[in-house]
Amino acid sequence: MSVRTRDWLKFISLVGIAFVFGLAFASALNLPRDGRAAEAGTILAQTAAPRVPLPAVKPAADLGDAFATVAEHVKPAVVFISSEHRERADARRVPPGFEDFFPQLRRGPQIERGTGSGFIVSTDGYILTNNHVVAGADKVMVRLLDKREFLARVVGTDPETDVAVIKIDSQGLPTVSFGNSDSTRIGEWVLAIGNPLAFSFTVTAGIVSAKGRGLDGLSQGRPGYGIQDFIQTDAAINPGNSGGPLVNVRGEVVGINSAIASETGFYAGYGFAIPINLVRNVMTQLVAHGRVQRAVMGVLIGEVRPEDAEKVGLRQVRGVLVEDFSSDDSPAKKGGLQQGDVITALDGQPVEYVAQLQQRVAFKKPGDTVELTVRKENGEQKTITVRLQAAPAGTDAGEEQVAARGGSGATERASTRASLGITVEPVSQEDAGDPQLKPVAKNGGGLVVTEVSPDGPAYGRLVPQGTNGGPDVILKVNGQPVRTRAEFRAALRDAKSGDIVTLIAYNVSRQQEEVIRLRMP
Repeated sequence: MSVRTRDWLKFISLVGIAFVFGLAFASALNLPRDGRAAEAGTILAQTAAPRVPLPAVKPAADLGDAFATVAEHVKPAVVFISSEHRERADARRVPPGFEDFFPQLRRGPQIERGTGSGFIVSTDGYILTNNHVVAGADKVMVRLLDKREFLARVVGTDPETDVAVIKIDSQGLPTVSFGNSDSTRIGEWVLAIGNPLAFSFTVTAGIVSAKGRGLDGLSQGRPGYGIQDFIQTDAAINPGNSGGPLVNVRGEVVGINSAIASETGFYAGYGFAIPINLVRNVMTQLVAHGRVQRAVMGVLIGEVRPEDAEKVGLRQVRGVLVEDFSSDDSPAKKGGLQQGDVITALDGQPVEYVAQLQQRVAFKKPGDTVELTVRKENGEQKTITVRLQAAPAGTDAGEEQVAARGGSGATERASTRASLGITVEPVSQEDAGDPQLKPVAKNGGGLVVTEVSPDGPAYGRLVPQGTNGGPDVILKVNGQPVRTRAEFRAALRDAKSGDIVTLIAYNVSRQQEEVIRLRMP
């Protein structure tokens, strides 16, 4: 045997020994063989895509199925609304017969167009939407989910609640179901369905964030008797959603989407809907009479503050504060209500906030009587009967402010500032001739608030002269009329630190009296 052959045999033997030791080493380390590697790949694939859903996933899947079912059920009853308002041509700018000489001054009819949403409430074509979607429209068109289009007529509108009813001529239409907005709870899931930003029939989801919201900054143009009791939601609502339904997970409409709170005019997390219980009452009257006739007590009301609750002996800050009366013939005033009273119940049902009282009274009819439970300043609780009357047409207060007044002596200013942190001046004879100050003159005069100290209890409560929304004119302190600084100081003479002082002030901008309670420093 040659040397070369022996070398090859040795090499093959060494390779074989190495292979045997390698298998043994791999077995000791439990490394997979080729077949087991394939098996491991199968196991990994099964782990990545489990055949049985995790238990925690099922509730979310059920909720998603509920949303899809509700959307599928309600969407056919939601409509797209487009409106047109045509302005006449401005012919006054061009003298008759001279149109050809001044073609640049000729202006044809101007058309304003708007869009919004609505939902069908009867099989024969009655549709609910917002008043601001169709207000002033000369033409209203409705498009259904199946793309059919109809010319609609406006049955009636109510600017005070921003509700409108329109009608299309058709039969066998899909409709929505109404829920109970009073029983809707904060935290419940809701869906907003509508036509935002030209994206037709869009569904967004969120929860009920709050109830009983008043939106002074979003309600411009609403008359003085407007009811504000909005449902707040974080479901995305944008321009075009107005008039669409807010729906719970049972597929019931609990509100009409109406407004958003945003600096840009687009969704920023805060949407607002009109409660459906209020809407149904308005709708019934609009369909029956074409208008809403409200009952009122003839009283101006405000939310209760901690000082108000303490003054009348309430342990909780709740109820409605009586600020002023619509006239001397006000049913509430005749019934025995007084400024500074706190209404805690109506017909035995607790009253928590302003909009709640407004709704309950508005659902009554003129001529009906209501029983009011009232707390007085001395803590006494009384029951007062008030016969309701029809609400007059509401008007907004003017925005003009009274002219600036001259200063006063430094000694006098210091003495008034020391008590409540305010500086006041008597209404002059010249001021008394101001039409905006007629109510002040009728009461025998008062003290104009000229300065409010940021460190005093009146800061943020009284509006000084030269400030938007003011000024306030103080008429009474603890029931005593005050027309001079001396009377003002005398009325506060017995007030000790921690005592609550009741002021009756007339706000010039809002053209109404208000009750302001302050704690003495």
